[in-house]
Amino acid sequence: MLRSSLLQAVRTPRALRAYSTQTNLPDIDASRLTITRTQKPKALKKPEDLIFGRNFTDHMLSIKWTARSGWAAPRITPYRNLSLDPATCVLHYGFECFEGMKAYRSTVNGKPSIRMFRPHSNMRRLNKSSIRIALPAFSIEEMTKCLATFVDLEQRFIPDKRGYSLYLRPTMIGTQRTLGVGPPGSALLFVIASPVGPYYPTGFKAVSLEAASRYIRAWPGGVGDMKLGGNYAPCIVPQLDAASRGFHQNLWLFGEEGYVTEVGTMNLFTAWITPEGKKEIVTAPLDGTILEGITRDCILALSREHLTKEGWEVSERKFTIGEIAKAADEGRLVEAFGSGTAAVVSPIRRIAWDGGIGGSPRDIMIPLQEGKEAGVLAERLWKWMEERQYGDVESDWRLVPPTHPSSTLSR
Repeated sequence: MLRSSLLQAVRTPRALRAYSTQTNLPDIDASRLTITRTQKPKALKKPEDLIFGRNFTDHMLSIKWTARSGWAAPRITPYRNLSLDPATCVLHYGFECFEGMKAYRSTVNGKPSIRMFRPHSNMRRLNKSSIRIALPAFSIEEMTKCLATFVDLEQRFIPDKRGYSLYLRPTMIGTQRTLGVGPPGSALLFVIASPVGPYYPTGFKAVSLEAASRYIRAWPGGVGDMKLGGNYAPCIVPQLDAASRGFHQNLWLFGEEGYVTEVGTMNLFTAWITPEGKKEIVTAPLDGTILEGITRDCILALSREHLTKEGWEVSERKFTIGEIAKAADEGRLVEAFGSGTAAVVSPIRRIAWDGGIGGSPRDIMIPLQEGKEAGVLAERLWKWMEERQYGDVESDWRLVPPTHPSSTLSR
């Protein structure tokens, strides 16, 4: 009986995956996209008045799905409220996943352009998250085409100023009206957009972290590597707890060993000299306990492209808070920073560690450049990222949305 129950538990995710990826139903088809323009265009705010996630564009992209009919035709309509029955499954069982991505306005060789940054990677991750919670899969290529049209339509909201961008929030929710627990029979994939300013408008501001053993963000076999709303709400109380003692964010640890996982909602990078005398940039591996950050992947690629030539070894492996403390004590710690869509790079100046089980609380001070709020590596990596986001350096990470004549955008 026990063996049967264990086998059923192991097989359940595979069963859900099969349910969510039926191939005999219509997939998302960008050629069916229809657009209804707003009759009340919003006035643009001054760039300096923008607050992250508070101001939204004129339109939204939405695509409905049902288990019986598959994906319906994509629609771009005026921004509006959603109407959900109180019994809608997302409200009771958390069938929700999302993405965070950006589009930029730039001038390349004297020509203005709009560019999206690695949209296929975000759609690939959204697909993975949706499948994990029994929501439907979709064509990454076709969804990216829909996104590109949406960005082209809303481009007037992207400030023509360095450091500013259009933040895109694709979201999928289960919409079936039921209190029964099971794979949703209907879903909604929608995208809204918000113009945003630079994370550090006056330059880098190094942050202080609290590393406490009493809170755990994720664990092996869980969903810590998925971008689910349910992974974020439980982190708010620990963050408020840390903030009450003057810290900006949490450094999430795992296990009695104190393995380093994430910092707040970002991936963490540490640069040090190993006990053997090698220069190493290290970040936690993709073992299921951390999000597969798009910015993380960029930082790794840029480090391997540029910094390995300078003798740096770039590693994805497990490491502990104790190793960071020891490196600091021995003068081997070079710098540490978080990486994510919002900040790109966030330098760290201090980690307050509770010492782990049976240990004594202590501070770990992270070196910064004299008179600056960031280390040399963080500054360089941020610069290399920005160059690619705004088109100073061309790369295959960018996608330029096709410009559609006005006549084809209205229905």
